[in-house]
Amino acid sequence: MTTTDQRLGLIVMAYGTPRTPAEIEPYYVHIRRGRPPTPEQLADLISRYEAIGGISPLAQRTEAQRAALEAGLEAAMPGRWRVVLGQKHAAPFIEDAVAELAAEGITEAVGLVLAPHFSGFSVGEYQRRAAEAGAEVGLTVHGIENWHLEPTYLDFLTAAVADARIGQPERHRVLFTAHSLPERVLVDDPYPEELAASAAAVAGRLDLPDWGLAWQSAGRTPEPWRGPDILDVMRELAATDATDGVVVCAQGFTADHLEVLYDLDIEAAQLADELGLAFSRTRSLNDESAVMTALAHRVIAAAGL
Repeated sequence: MTTTDQRLGLIVMAYGTPRTPAEIEPYYVHIRRGRPPTPEQLADLISRYEAIGGISPLAQRTEAQRAALEAGLEAAMPGRWRVVLGQKHAAPFIEDAVAELAAEGITEAVGLVLAPHFSGFSVGEYQRRAAEAGAEVGLTVHGIENWHLEPTYLDFLTAAVADARIGQPERHRVLFTAHSLPERVLVDDPYPEELAASAAAVAGRLDLPDWGLAWQSAGRTPEPWRGPDILDVMRELAATDATDGVVVCAQGFTADHLEVLYDLDIEAAQLADELGLAFSRTRSLNDESAVMTALAHRVIAAAGL
């Protein structure tokens, strides 16, 4: 239990991204758990970054989110919070963030992952790493498991979908997407159900006549990944003449990055053009102030204050 004047920490956790073209290869190796990619695999990834301008803006977007959360906490509890970034695949790593807080004498912290929906494979791993690193240095980490039904987050998605539907043909389908995961990790995992719940909430608010779930950005491994993939869904819609357009709401992603700017804005948009489908995508959350403020208050609640 925190005291009235105790300094607290917030570990804002994110996936991580290369900040320069030179960091792409070591980043890729880290994602592959130390296994170097083939020259063809590396060239393909580099080409994707080049297609969106040379590098992803995710590092800047993540820092903006961290700063917005810090501002929200400072407004609510001046001088009480130290807000640090900890990432899965790029420095500063989650363990670095924990060490930074512990070095300042902080013994209580909250872990918030910049992903609304819980999966043991993603959010669960972030929280485990933070808790284990904290246990080694006397830092207790209170994890926030999910925030997919946070009202302000649903408000944002609802407004974003409404805006993206403007100009679409009457027969259009709204597809809510998220990053696919291997089927083996989704056994008894709440991730698909939480995605369905937030999508249904938005669809209900807008009384959408035609909507569904799709998956994207599956890993390039031989094992089965959750589907259907958004590209396959689009092909099916065009083949059956079921719709004239698609609106993609990338609800599983909270910032502009490769999976949005390339996989959707380039790859999916090009396919839509080939299929004769109108295409639009909802804007990304990034550091939208109302949501970041609401998450700051969730952080305070998680600390028992």
